[in-house]
Amino acid sequence: MIMAKATTCKEAIQRWEEKTGLVASEETEIVLSFQWPPIEKMDNSLAALTNVQKLSLSTNMIEKISGINSLKNLKILSLGRNYIKTFSGLEAVGEHLEELWISYNQIEKIKGVNVLKALKVLYMSNNLVKDWAEFNRLQEIPNLEDLLFTNNPICENMDVDSWRTQALRRLPKLKKLDAIPVV
Repeated sequence: MIMAKATTCKEAIQRWEEKTGLVASEETEIVLSFQWPPIEKMDNSLAALTNVQKLSLSTNMIEKISGINSLKNLKILSLGRNYIKTFSGLEAVGEHLEELWISYNQIEKIKGVNVLKALKVLYMSNNLVKDWAEFNRLQEIPNLEDLLFTNNPICENMDVDSWRTQALRRLPKLKKLDAIPVV
């Protein structure tokens, strides 16, 4: 079987421009999801997206977050359905990133979320978080108000009410947990 070479971010951006007829560096929303062959690596060609506010790289084969250090306007980063294992690589966008969509990845440890000073929305269902010590790190995100956390191993041995009670006790500022408003 012949394996196709991974799509680079540069190639994905060029394809996006060809398909949309727009100039990526001028746009505020860029979707590089579902590339074929998939993107395996976020690289510095993402720096060209100077105006991007919402960047989607979901449904690829990305293993780690990188190449976004110069994205000063980034508010929403969508990385669902990849192979990401950690939150490292978000330091440079921590002051202004408001939403991180990172469900369906391989995140077990939540270390590093303390850099997400502006984050309000974190969607990280279907990951590998299995203990409360890791979950408690979410307390380090000062403005978190909407958390999607279903289908992590930590939720498996509890009924929904027990899970919500435990989670909300640890994160009392949440306004929404698992798509259900906190009353």
